[in-house]
Amino acid sequence: MSAAIRPGFMLQTRGTSRELDAFVVAARFSRDGRTAGFALGDGTVRLAPVRSSEDWTSVPVHDGAVLDFAPDPSGDGFISGGDDGKLRRIGADGSVSDIAGFGMKWVERVATYPLDKGRGLIAASAGKLVRLFDQSGTLLKELTHPSTVTGLVFDGKGKRIGASHYNGASLWFVAAKTDTPRKLEWKGSHTAILIHPEGEAVVTAMQENALHGWKLPDGQHMRMSGYPSKTESLSFTRTGKWLATSGADTMVLWPFFGGGPMGKSPIELAGGDSILCTRVACNPKDEVVAGGFAGGLVVVADIDSARILPVVPPEHGPISALAWSADGTQLAVGSETGFAAVIDFASR
Repeated sequence: MSAAIRPGFMLQTRGTSRELDAFVVAARFSRDGRTAGFALGDGTVRLAPVRSSEDWTSVPVHDGAVLDFAPDPSGDGFISGGDDGKLRRIGADGSVSDIAGFGMKWVERVATYPLDKGRGLIAASAGKLVRLFDQSGTLLKELTHPSTVTGLVFDGKGKRIGASHYNGASLWFVAAKTDTPRKLEWKGSHTAILIHPEGEAVVTAMQENALHGWKLPDGQHMRMSGYPSKTESLSFTRTGKWLATSGADTMVLWPFFGGGPMGKSPIELAGGDSILCTRVACNPKDEVVAGGFAGGLVVVADIDSARILPVVPPEHGPISALAWSADGTQLAVGSETGFAAVIDFASR
């Protein structure tokens, strides 16, 4: 993070932006950090070279909307799923290739994990089915769930994959010879899932205005409620000390230390003006969290000091996507109106 930032919004002095004329579904950085990718509701992906004056490239990928988007686990590109039933790979050069087809079912969730020596794992869900592929696109296994998969995530070591669905979540061991999930049960509709960086807990967002969690390995339940709206965005800090969430008019951070979050109150950062926080993203290197709001404002907050840094002014529509680069120096921002930006936090 830069120690000296000029007053005003960082977009003005440290950012590059475009109007993409379509809903920004997701923003991600490639594993090598050289490209920011913006997945759009019109089925295209925009590729933005990082720290470069080169033009952004528009790549037609899906016949319909992009539904989910992740970095290619081994290289310079991305993996996308669409409502055309296709799982596709996009190269940094704009090339597009098929990994798999799911027929008429939407590919709603995509997750990837990098392994050593250029290898990696790719997971995608359509309906109740999750398919797991290796980096080359070879199908490794199929995992069936009791209802439609709403969230998909690898743990911090790539050994387990978690899926949220109706009445709870399922945890699977990637390398298991016999695929029997650990079932984490709680009645209701679970809409997203996150695994603690140290594998100590699983947290899901729910259709009601609350989060539910399970401590691992004992499965003790955790309940985090009090939100005025649904929580659509969850992000753990690097060490797992804090869980940042959207769903209120501030960034809400639950403590996952000292016996928390049960019996502990969350802290609230930024906002407080009745404008909903729609997206959060924790920096992968520092105890810093970015938050995007329904009015278009984007800020970055230092969790320890509560210092707030203005990044994007509130004039670009509701923020729908936030992502940090792996080295924590670049922040990608996207909005429902098609605004997209990359902001450089590297020291100069």
